[in-house]
Amino acid sequence: MNSRQILTAIVAVIGLMTGFDAVGQETRKLSLSEAIQLSLQNSNQLKLQQAKVTEATAALREAKERRLPDLSITGSYMRLNKPTLDLKTQSPQQGEGGGSTGGNSLSSIEVKQVGYGMANLSLPVFAGFRIQNGIDAAKYLEKAAKLDAQKDRADVIENTIAAYSNLYKAKEALDLVKENLKQSQQRVADFSNLEKNGLLARNDLLKAQLQQSNVELALLDAENAWKLTNISMNLMLGLAENTDLVPDGAEFKSPNEVDGYTTWESKAMENRADIAASEMRIKAANSGVKAAKGEYYPSLALTGGYIGANIPDVLTLTNALNAGVGVKYSPSSLWKTGSKVAQAKAQLQQVKMGQNLLTDNVRLQTAQAYQNFLSSKKKIEVYAKAVEQATENYRIVKNKHTNNLATTTDLLDADVAQLQARLNQAVAEAEAMVSYNKLLQTAGVLTPEITNK
Repeated sequence: MNSRQILTAIVAVIGLMTGFDAVGQETRKLSLSEAIQLSLQNSNQLKLQQAKVTEATAALREAKERRLPDLSITGSYMRLNKPTLDLKTQSPQQGEGGGSTGGNSLSSIEVKQVGYGMANLSLPVFAGFRIQNGIDAAKYLEKAAKLDAQKDRADVIENTIAAYSNLYKAKEALDLVKENLKQSQQRVADFSNLEKNGLLARNDLLKAQLQQSNVELALLDAENAWKLTNISMNLMLGLAENTDLVPDGAEFKSPNEVDGYTTWESKAMENRADIAASEMRIKAANSGVKAAKGEYYPSLALTGGYIGANIPDVLTLTNALNAGVGVKYSPSSLWKTGSKVAQAKAQLQQVKMGQNLLTDNVRLQTAQAYQNFLSSKKKIEVYAKAVEQATENYRIVKNKHTNNLATTTDLLDADVAQLQARLNQAVAEAEAMVSYNKLLQTAGVLTPEITNK
């Protein structure tokens, strides 16, 4: 058995193994809209961002709760031993017969237990605007978290479209290589008959067989790429790994013409969620500066309380209510608050500089996405012509080869050129759709509804 026969046998065995692996697999037709919905439902990135939104909402609720009154209740019960009481004051005068004229002696009182309780209520009236500014900052940060979730949602959609495109390209490559392999096998069979009848040189048959072996190797690579892409897509969508997905080629459509770059740049500045989130963080940082300055001011609160105590045989205290106004001010804030205000201002400056960098990046991303889309549309036109030219060239070379006017090498080269042109066309159509949706995502207007149109 020669090397060609061994290679053919190995490929056949691999083909049988592939067929056995396919047994039990579920074949599922997958539309782009369905893939997007599944990815949104199963995205860990979105679940993480939703947890951040929940955290920001709880932080806002906490900031609002600072306006509510503070109520504290304390109580204590104590058991005492018999203390030694030695009063240094003059003892009461004694009367005739040695009796005391001042009533019961303190030394005769035994205190064995003490119990008391108190409740204090404080309602903030003025806290140097710190409470309100804290609420404002929390509101802006909650909005920023929701905008971040919106941006992540668009990113997940765009990533799903790119993955769907890769799935389609891998499937198209596999189908085209399979089709080309059939042609190569038929060519080898035809050449074998010609060679047996003395109408074809042995060298030409070997060239055809060599190309068939190369196509078989290319098929193995294509099958491997398809399987890996299929598994990756299943993991992204939360499907079983052995599900055989079938993408819909009709999904890969994009408009022939779009608005100018300035229009897309304006859309990006108006609709990008990350820019809006940055603006919310700037507002939150402004509120943080105001809250830091609030420590210069005193705090004012309405207060109230209740006290009750019981010392058996000594004291019973009930209905001791109190109410009033409390003022708290620390003069040290005059020289300690300045550093806090400086830190808050520095944080504000950082957020502003971050927004400037983000704006520049958005403009650059929009320009790149716009140019990539224009380039992809031009590639479709070029590759469409290339397919026509390669098909016609193969037809001509094949006729010449039949009439002994072209070599076998020429025929095989024309066949490879035709296959490559068809692959390039399939890839270009998929990439054009991806580049258009990337442009939508960069402009901040990519939604599942838009991708379904």
